[in-house]
Amino acid sequence: MRITKGPPQRPASKRAGAQNRDEAEALALCALTFLVEEDDRVQRFLQLTGVDPSALPGLASRPSFLLAVLDHLAGDEELLLAFAREQQVNPERIALARRALGCGDMG
Repeated sequence: MRITKGPPQRPASKRAGAQNRDEAEALALCALTFLVEEDDRVQRFLQLTGVDPSALPGLASRPSFLLAVLDHLAGDEELLLAFAREQQVNPERIALARRALGCGDMG
């Protein structure tokens, strides 16, 4: 038997999952803000998703819509990198946030 020092290893808690989801939602809201800050960006997003501009405020609280925002960023490398630069985040955080919001291992 091997004895190790330090706290015992515990399985990840449900709260950790909720925190990751909360962080993912916050990042997605930043991404939505990033899109609506420039007319060309938001128009392309609206065209591709078919979302009515007046529906944006109501949809912004839905995890499935926030996932669509992150999917949109992930599908356009130039847009993804511009967002990552502006927010000073690693682009890989988008993939992690997408997983936390329920897209599985899609990449």
